[in-house]
Amino acid sequence: MSLSVRPQRRVLVTKINRSQSFAGVNSSADRPFRNLSPFTPTVSRKTGSRVSRMFSMSHKSPPPKVPQPNRLDEVYEALKKGLTAYLEVHQLELEKLSTQIRESKRNSRLGFLYDLDKQVKSIERFLRRLEFHASKIDELYEAYCIQRRLRDGAHNMVKAYSTGSPGSREARESLAEASKGYKEYTENMCLLENELESQLGEFHVRMKGLAGFARLCAGDQYEIFMKYGRQRWKLRGRIEVNSKQVWDSEEMVFLPLVTEFLSIKVTELKSLANHVVVGNVSCETKDLFAALPQVVAVDINDLGTLKLSLEVTWNPFDKDDQPSAASTVNKASTVNKRFSTYNQSPPDTPSLREQAFYVSVHQAGLLRRHGQW
Repeated sequence: MSLSVRPQRRVLVTKINRSQSFAGVNSSADRPFRNLSPFTPTVSRKTGSRVSRMFSMSHKSPPPKVPQPNRLDEVYEALKKGLTAYLEVHQLELEKLSTQIRESKRNSRLGFLYDLDKQVKSIERFLRRLEFHASKIDELYEAYCIQRRLRDGAHNMVKAYSTGSPGSREARESLAEASKGYKEYTENMCLLENELESQLGEFHVRMKGLAGFARLCAGDQYEIFMKYGRQRWKLRGRIEVNSKQVWDSEEMVFLPLVTEFLSIKVTELKSLANHVVVGNVSCETKDLFAALPQVVAVDINDLGTLKLSLEVTWNPFDKDDQPSAASTVNKASTVNKRFSTYNQSPPDTPSLREQAFYVSVHQAGLLRRHGQW
C-alpha cells in the first residue's frame, strides 16, 4: 500500500496515482510550507514500555482557530469508508462462525460449541458498538454542515451590509448582529471539528525497517524522526553485518488529526558532528483508515533508492474507549489463525441424547450383573 503525497503549490488539480512503492514524497527543497500553529514540546515516553504513546491534551489538541471544512469533508469520507470496511470484516467473520456452529451442533464437544458461541456474542456486541460509533460521527458531521451553512449565510450578510451604506443606525446594528453570528458559527465549527477529531481512533505504527537496495551497508546508523501535529517519535537504528536491523523502538501510537500531515525525517549518522539528512518528506494519512493492517513503503529520497517500511493498523477506538476482544479481528494473523481453527472438522463425539442412551445401557448391564434386574 502507498500513501498520498502532500499536494504541491505548482499543481492546481491533479489525481495522485497510488502504487506499491508509495505514491510519492516531497523533498525538503521543494516541499511547500503550511501556515500552522507552532508545535509544543512533546511528552516524554515511559521507560520500559514497548509501545510509546503521546498525547497533546486529553483529546488530541485544543480547538482550531479557523475551521477547515474542505479538509474535514475529505477526512470524513475516508473515515466512513474505513468504518464500512471494519463492519464488513467483522460481519464476514460473524457469518462464518454462525455457519460453523450450525454445522457442528450435531457432532461437537460442548466446550467447542461454547467457545464459538462466546466469540459470536462478543463480535455481535462489538458490531453494535461500532454502528453506534458510526452514527455518532454522522451526527457530528451533520451538525458541522448546519453550522457551516449558517456561517456562510452570516458571511453573505456581513458582505452585503458592508458594501451598502452603513450610515443608518439600523444598518450598523444589522452589521454588528451579522458579525456576531459569523463569529459564533465559526467557534461552533471549530468545536465540532475538534470533537470529530477525537472520534478518529488510533494509528498503531510498527517499524519494519529501511530498504535501500545497495544503499544500506553494515555499520550504517540512521535516525528517524516522525512528527504528527504535536506528537513525536524519534528512533535510532543500526545495520548489522548480516543485514539485520536493530532499532531502539519498535511501535508508536499516533492519534489521527484532521488538518495535519505526517512528517518523516531520516538522517544518516556519520560521526558525532557529521549527520547527513537523507530525506525529509510529508505524507497524507487519511488513506490509513482501513479495516486490516497495511504495510506502506515511503520513498525517503527523490530517486527512491531508500525506503522506509511501516506497518500501520487503525483502531476506530482509542485507549480510553477500548473495544471488546472481537476487535482483534483486524489483525491479519489473528484472522488467519481463527479461520484455520474453525475450518477444522469437529471431533466425532456422541450427542447428549446418545450419551444418555449409552449411560442407561451401562446401568442396565450393571443391574443384570448383580441380579437386581
